[in-house]
Amino acid sequence: MSLLDEGGLKALTLRSVAQRVGVAPASLYSRVESVDDLFDLALDTALADDPVMSESIRNADLPSLMHAFFEHLTAHRWAGQVIGMRAPRGPAYLALSERMCILLERAGASDPLGTAYMLSNLVIGASMTAPVASDEKRVAIDPDQAPTYARLHARHHISPHEILADGIRALLS
Repeated sequence: MSLLDEGGLKALTLRSVAQRVGVAPASLYSRVESVDDLFDLALDTALADDPVMSESIRNADLPSLMHAFFEHLTAHRWAGQVIGMRAPRGPAYLALSERMCILLERAGASDPLGTAYMLSNLVIGASMTAPVASDEKRVAIDPDQAPTYARLHARHHISPHEILADGIRALLS
C-alpha cells in the first residue's frame, strides 16, 4: 500500500515489494503469482485497515457509507485505478458490497445489486476527479466553441463533496 500511496501504480512491482519487505524477489514469487496479486492484496488491505471504512461498513447508513468510501478512495488515489482494472473480490470489498446490498434491499431498491454498482461507479469516478476540481475553474472555456457550457461553467460552484452528495441522492431517489 505504501508503495502505491507514494508512487502510484508504476511503483508497485514484485521487485520493489521484495526490496521493501527485505526478501529476494524469488521468495516473493513463491507467495504471489503476479503483480496483479499484489494489487488485489493492496486494495483489500487498504480498505480493511481503514478504521472509518470498517466502522462505516458495520454501522453507517448508505449515504454515509458512500461518503466514507469516497474519502477512502481520495486518500488512496491508486485504488480507483486498480478497481477499474480488476473487480475487487477480497474479504473487505466483499463486506462493503454485502453491506451496500443489504442497505439497498432494506430501502426497497428494485435492483439492489444494479444500484450498488451505480453508487460504486459514482463514488469511484468522483474520487478520481476530486483532486483536479480546484483546477477546473482555472481553465478558460471558449464561449464561441461551447457557449452554454461556458455560461454555466462561469456561475457554477465546483465542490466534489456536494456533487457526490447530489449524485447519491439522485441515484437513491
